[in-house]
Amino acid sequence: MRILIVDDEKNIRESLKKYLALEHIDSESAASAEEALALLEEKTFDAAVLDLMLPGMSGQELLCQIQDKGFSVPVIMISAHGQIADAVNALKAGARDYLSKPVDPAELSIKLRSLIENHRRENLIEAETRRRASGKMGPEKPALIGNSPAIKSLSAQIGKLAATDVRVLITGESGAGKEVAAREIHRRGPHREEPFAAVNIGGIHESLMESELFGHEKGAFTGAASRRPGLFELAGRGSIFLDEIGEMPMPLQVKLLRVLQDRKIRRLGGITDIPVNARIISATNKDVEALVREGKFREDLYYRLNVFRIRLPPLRERRGDILPLAEFLLDKLCSRMGRPRHVLGAAALDKLAAYDFPGNIRELENILERALIFCETGTIEPYDIDIRSSLRGGGGGGGVVVGAGGINAADSPSGKPALLEEIEKNAILAALARCEGNRTRAAEELGITRKTILNKLKGYGYF
Repeated sequence: MRILIVDDEKNIRESLKKYLALEHIDSESAASAEEALALLEEKTFDAAVLDLMLPGMSGQELLCQIQDKGFSVPVIMISAHGQIADAVNALKAGARDYLSKPVDPAELSIKLRSLIENHRRENLIEAETRRRASGKMGPEKPALIGNSPAIKSLSAQIGKLAATDVRVLITGESGAGKEVAAREIHRRGPHREEPFAAVNIGGIHESLMESELFGHEKGAFTGAASRRPGLFELAGRGSIFLDEIGEMPMPLQVKLLRVLQDRKIRRLGGITDIPVNARIISATNKDVEALVREGKFREDLYYRLNVFRIRLPPLRERRGDILPLAEFLLDKLCSRMGRPRHVLGAAALDKLAAYDFPGNIRELENILERALIFCETGTIEPYDIDIRSSLRGGGGGGGVVVGAGGINAADSPSGKPALLEEIEKNAILAALARCEGNRTRAAEELGITRKTILNKLKGYGYF
């Protein structure tokens, strides 16, 4: 933690610096706004304490300069005058807090720690919001749920390693819950109140990956309008989860290895090293050892990440967990879709238990979401569960034209004529999804009768 103190009175700068040092807070000082801006250009600070009345450029003008130049540093303003108007103007200009002189150093220390923690979390939320908006983050994952021997063993492993800072590599099939396990490690760890920063390496374009992880300075590349911290900074002393680590390009593997060795990062376009303390949890659904043998993944990086190994069992190896997982997912889906609470019928559960779930928990969630669309009662039955569409990737159909005249065949995305029967089924399922399972409304939208939809659904095996 590093603080910038800006005050033209030397005794105030030195006394605050000495007190903060006793609180294990590093600080640097400046006697003017111009000197402060030079330090901000050269180094990274977690917060700044600005005197309102500075010679030349005022503290409030300095605050505006900090914002205009894109320095991501929260500010506490101080003033000897203690006027309410000064406080209001400073807060309106973007200061996060205000203190009157003489400053109580203990109060300042408390405010600084709270301010930095809140600012870090706000940045993390902003980063996660950006990734969600851009489609880089998947849907919310279910909790670590189940009573199978495999899950009990996994929970015991997590309990042993969570209290340490050891790096963890999580392996397992796609959709098995690797991020869920990573969040559980963080939740049980000593820094659970710190941020958990997750990034899908395979979901970020190579040209943006370094900036996402390590941040960038203003003007570092076209479009970099302001300084932005990366996930390693935002995570603080928390955890950073690197999903699909096997997709990381070789040049970035070299940079990550350096970070793990030195515990420092450098923003893209920057000249200053920034200490990082986040715990590293990585995951992959690939055979990393094979990637190492093929020269696609650095052996030294592999050993640094693979200090402790966790294997996530696929859902077919823990069939006894299907019911509690399904109940959890159903409750979540009903809440999200605005539907009343649904339950699984015994026969529907048997149908799910007999399936191998190549897509694991993610596929189970997709199957249940479709089942809720078709289910017209509070109990999901076997005919509500369409496993075949799941295997085809959700039953979507790009080559469908629906209008008042009914259903017409069109070319598939590959350019080849699609089967009319498959197109027809996709159109009906899509209409039912849009109409939240109301068959009468779906029939009206498609220009066919409700009886036709019922007959088609029977033919698809839903009844």
